Amino acid sequence: MSSNTPPSFLSRIAIAIGSFFAILGNGRLAADVTRLRAGESLAADVAPREIRVEVPVEKIVEVRVEVPVETIVEKTVELRVEVPVEQRVEVPTDTAALQLLGLLQREARFVDFIQEDVAPYTDAEIGAAARVVHAGCRKVLGEHFTIAPVRPEAEGARITLPAGFDAAAVRLTGHVVGQAPFTGTLGHRGWQVTQVQLPQLTDPQAAKVLAQAEVEL
Repeated sequence: MSSNTPPSFLSRIAIAIGSFFAILGNGRLAADVTRLRAGESLAADVAPREIRVEVPVEKIVEVRVEVPVETIVEKTVELRVEVPVEQRVEVPTDTAALQLLGLLQREARFVDFIQEDVAPYTDAEIGAAARVVHAGCRKVLGEHFTIAPVRPEAEGARITLPAGFDAAAVRLTGHVVGQAPFTGTLGHRGWQVTQVQLPQLTDPQAAKVLAQAEVEL
């Protein structure tokens, strides 16, 4: 129902009863009803007027505040730790070979024997010299090298090499066909060095002199 349509009779009775008690309890409402009965217009019937109110607005000023920022600089500090190490002279690989030749020359006259032309000598003379060389070489190997067989089985035994066997330690001979495992006869046990104890050198250049020249005075 539109707000401008008069209420019905029953509605007016309800409004009257409600307004009666409301006017008794609200003095402002009673004054409004009195003005209405005196002929004043309702606020809804009065045309609205435009009211302009100027409200002072503070001007917003953008202020840039520069805050000093501490610059973090990462510093890398290199610490040198002194580790005590045994004072040893770095020996090139060829120096160790020269050392061995020098030891064989000193104990077995090995270089003298190899450098000598043995064609003019008899087998007996060569055999006698070879015995001395053999004893000296055996002594050098026993004092400075620990030597063990590559295979623990006795020579002539039948052995089986599984897949992935160490080809650097075992050499296949004869008719080799197919892939491992291989079964064959051990013809040589092989040799391997498990430990080396060569003398420590203070002058690696001195190892080049296998045997000093001898001058008799």
